[in-house]
Amino acid sequence: MKKLPLIRITKEFKFEMAHALKGYDGPCQNIHGHSYELKVTVSGNPIIDENNPKLGMVMDFGDLKKIVKEAVMDVFDHALVLNNSYPEGVSAELKKTFDKVIFLDYQPTSELMVDDFAMRIKTKLPDGVLLKYLLLRETVTSYAEWFAEENC
Repeated sequence: MKKLPLIRITKEFKFEMAHALKGYDGPCQNIHGHSYELKVTVSGNPIIDENNPKLGMVMDFGDLKKIVKEAVMDVFDHALVLNNSYPEGVSAELKKTFDKVIFLDYQPTSELMVDDFAMRIKTKLPDGVLLKYLLLRETVTSYAEWFAEENC
């Protein structure tokens, strides 16, 4: 019997998000927004069960979309994301003023967010499907990458 190929599939997502980098020594210390792009790559063997409606797929792109939507998009799209080290008065006022304010235990840089997104996504993947790669594009010319083999 022929060995099953290991295949990678990728799904792309777009979302809007505002953030500020507390203590940063430049203009990004102020609240500002980006049109983010997220590329999610998973790998696995194509399904060979003739009775499975997903025959020939590593996983259904629609299922991957649902996972990323729930784990990342629904949480971060059109949110204001900040480090939780802002004074309580500031965070309380922002929460009263805006519907979707997220305070994280880390500085909301592309580098740290792409790692957070990887952790959120990989735990929801089906058996036999592994998260291999994420690319989080913050601007047309700037992005952060996460590789599974570098984050074992």
